[in-house]
Amino acid sequence: MAETTGKKDKEKKRRMKRQEKEQKMEERKANSTKGKSLDDMMAYVDEYGRITSTPPDPMKKKIVINVDDIQLGAAKIEEINPADLIRNGVISFFNDSKGYGFIRDLDTKESVFVHMNGLLDSVKENDKVTFEVERGPKGLNAIKVKLAK
Repeated sequence: MAETTGKKDKEKKRRMKRQEKEQKMEERKANSTKGKSLDDMMAYVDEYGRITSTPPDPMKKKIVINVDDIQLGAAKIEEINPADLIRNGVISFFNDSKGYGFIRDLDTKESVFVHMNGLLDSVKENDKVTFEVERGPKGLNAIKVKLAK
């Protein structure tokens, strides 16, 4: 008798699956997009590039874009005047034994790291210097450091 109960359960599951399948098919038919008119299928792009279902207003003023103003790729780097690279500062700290120190920039008041390889003249603390900066892995580094005249 246990076998007949198993058969009945299997048959019942098959019937339930068939009913669910038929319900899903009816829902798909009810929500079908086939047979819609051309206007229902149209999509428009508004002035901001978004897709909408409403056509653009012909009375609305159009935005004019100059093609030459559109920039493709990376930003163009402006030529830097070499005179702008030279800065003035004061040695705020320098350790001769370790070979590094810091320069306080007189214009920006920021502290710039300097290594002895970037020195053109020997310097000590509180000396006025002129220098150039380059970007290092940890921030700005002073190079071509020489005593100010």
